[in-house]
Amino acid sequence: MSEPMTTFTSSNDLRRPGTAFALRAVQVVTLLALVAIGIGPLYWTVKGAVSPPTEMVTNPLRLWPAEPELGNFARAFTDLHVGRYLANTVTVVIGSWAVQLLVAMTAGFAFAVIRPRFGRYVYGAILATMFVPYTVSLVSLFLTVLEVNLLDTYWAIWLPAGANAFNVLLATRFFEALPQELYDAAKVDGASTWQLLTKIVLPMSRPVVAVISLLAIMHSWKEFIWPLVVISDPNLQPISVALANLVDSAPQDELIAAMAMALAPPVLVFLVLQRYVVAGLGFTGVKG
Repeated sequence: MSEPMTTFTSSNDLRRPGTAFALRAVQVVTLLALVAIGIGPLYWTVKGAVSPPTEMVTNPLRLWPAEPELGNFARAFTDLHVGRYLANTVTVVIGSWAVQLLVAMTAGFAFAVIRPRFGRYVYGAILATMFVPYTVSLVSLFLTVLEVNLLDTYWAIWLPAGANAFNVLLATRFFEALPQELYDAAKVDGASTWQLLTKIVLPMSRPVVAVISLLAIMHSWKEFIWPLVVISDPNLQPISVALANLVDSAPQDELIAAMAMALAPPVLVFLVLQRYVVAGLGFTGVKG
């Protein structure tokens, strides 16, 4: 009985020089295309950030400027107040991350471990919000923030960030994957619900915490529409909103340098934490 094939070509075909060469060529071309799609925009942003304005006009397709202007970063940091906007963004990200993590972990614990009587209906209603387009709830959410007088405060960004159904899904699936005997043994030993969460569940939840944290940081850093709506004070705006407001007034080279500085933190965070995301998604059982 022959072994099942794991690829679209058989072992006999792979022994043929022409087939092996064609397959490797397709793999190399695909890899190079993916690298170009992923790194190309980042490289072009860095290239534009160090290009003199005259060269960007006369020779915009040049792969690298003849005389790089590294001073664009310093001028953008001081003249465009990029440092203040980056600090505002960090504040927004930290608050949004804390709220999302708190809501996801407590809600996931409740649905997977405590299992209240109508919990499955509430859980289903939360998951149903994943199918509602963001723009549909934008007006009602803005009116709610306006009613409670949270405009031009970071709470207007932090609190709505907690309503993330996907994070609740990840936490619930992770807690459901833990052995039920673990919860039963802790209850037999007299552990309260709070002790079960803080002493048993949370210390074992590092993979899902890493996944939720990275997703929260990446989403909060790049979010544009909602901060634009609720934060009108230029001194409080994050970098995503500030760059859009500077398009018509800032020099092009300094503006691109500011964009490069805005891109650097999330890219570095992703490169450092990407392995934890893969491991965490494996624990939760969520695919894609």
